[in-house]
Amino acid sequence: MLFNSYVFVVLFLPITVTAFYLLRNTGRHASVVVLILASLFFYGYWRIDYVPLIVISVLVNFGCGLAIASLRMSNPSSAKIVLALGISANILCIAYFKYANFFVDNLNSITGADVRLGSIILPLAISFFTFQQVAYLVDVYRNEARETNFLRYALFVLFFPQLIAGPIVHHKEMMPQFARRILDSARAENITIGVTIFVIGLSKKVLIADTVAEFSTPVFVIAEQGGSIDFYSAWTAALSYTFQIYFDFSGYSDMAVGAARLFGIRLPMNFYSPYRTTSIIDFWRTWHMTLSRFLRDYLYIPIGGGRKGPYRRVLNILVTMLLGGLWHGAGWTFMVWGGLHGVYLIVNHIWRELPFAQIKNTNGFNAALLRQFYRIITFLSVVVAWVFFRAETFDGATRILRGMVAIDGIKIPTGVFRHLPTDLQEKFIELGITSINQSSWPIILLPTLLLVVWMLPNTYEFLRRYQPVIPDARIDFGDNSVLATTWKFTPAWAIVFGVVASICLFAMLSASQEFLYYNF
Repeated sequence: MLFNSYVFVVLFLPITVTAFYLLRNTGRHASVVVLILASLFFYGYWRIDYVPLIVISVLVNFGCGLAIASLRMSNPSSAKIVLALGISANILCIAYFKYANFFVDNLNSITGADVRLGSIILPLAISFFTFQQVAYLVDVYRNEARETNFLRYALFVLFFPQLIAGPIVHHKEMMPQFARRILDSARAENITIGVTIFVIGLSKKVLIADTVAEFSTPVFVIAEQGGSIDFYSAWTAALSYTFQIYFDFSGYSDMAVGAARLFGIRLPMNFYSPYRTTSIIDFWRTWHMTLSRFLRDYLYIPIGGGRKGPYRRVLNILVTMLLGGLWHGAGWTFMVWGGLHGVYLIVNHIWRELPFAQIKNTNGFNAALLRQFYRIITFLSVVVAWVFFRAETFDGATRILRGMVAIDGIKIPTGVFRHLPTDLQEKFIELGITSINQSSWPIILLPTLLLVVWMLPNTYEFLRRYQPVIPDARIDFGDNSVLATTWKFTPAWAIVFGVVASICLFAMLSASQEFLYYNF
């Protein structure tokens, strides 16, 4: 069930919220049971035959957590064995469903064998609920978490706003909220804030992400089919996808936060204006923040982090980012994307150690220029990496990149070319620059979107007065944008968001795009 579907927006969400508040006084656990059943229905709406898989996963991990907690002090070695078995079971599950065919295909390519596993359908959200439960088991072993109430644990894993594409939440973030009486009380403020954030996210997805997808998808398809891509088309496709995935994931994150807030639950911050950052290090502190937190706390630091010398740190960064790329999908292009970001991070760490590279060592106007230069370099680096993330093959990615450096020629949209002076048209033709039958709308749209992501306040700045999310210690959760403002409960804002919601519902009639992160 998609967040941007009529089934979810018009039926599922209103019915669940209504049932939640109507049954809150029938028993202490009634509200929790309502959310668990609703979440199972939400998950099973896609494929009901995978509901047993996630239920078994919840039961097994809950049992492992109980065993680890009881053995941790009395028999540490046995607790470590249970932890290893629990993690192995989770990894084997995700390895089979997500990577088995990838590994077999590569094995066949290397050995010449013809092993076939058949079609394996990837269970929805397996990457997210698996990683979340791995983190829980490790936290129990570290004595940072313990849960003896099965219903609360089941809700911790299954809670539908964050089940499909995150955020990847910690036990200590969610369980206090599930345990306290807020689940048994209706608060108009939570409903208002939740609806507001949800509408903001829906508008990002339906009105922006799905619109720019129209300019990226056809070009990537042509590239995969072996066609040459000119300069304009390549940059239009690369930048359109850059903004598509930004507003797609930002929109999803907002909708997840908004849906959770309807029940009085705050999710952790997972997206905070990453294209506004001035370094790749800061980019990964603001893009898919809970995934980068997981990779840092449960992979990078355990394998040594930066504690074992500079060469080991370089290796650890590369390993972490390569596995982070593989987490997104079973394909070499995802690993190249992760590897590129690993190289970016290594270069960024080295650069930060150079005294002349520090913005803080530069004053006034020069500091502002340096900051904008770093922002542009960071943004362009991210755009290049997104080409591999989006492309299905290396050949497709290569054709887009060739076009971006004008190897396959430069063309101008017909709508622009025909309005140029005749002398200039003739000069362009002499240089081999001709027209192409493509929309000129991206020439206006894409720079506008860049200004939006660089200058306008994000959702959490916009509503910071009402603490919309659990803040991240790495983020200065304040006024970081040029035009930041603070939303208030007023009739005028109610009218504005009502109009935006109506436009989104109308646009959904022709929208068919799934959330990109539903595929990961």
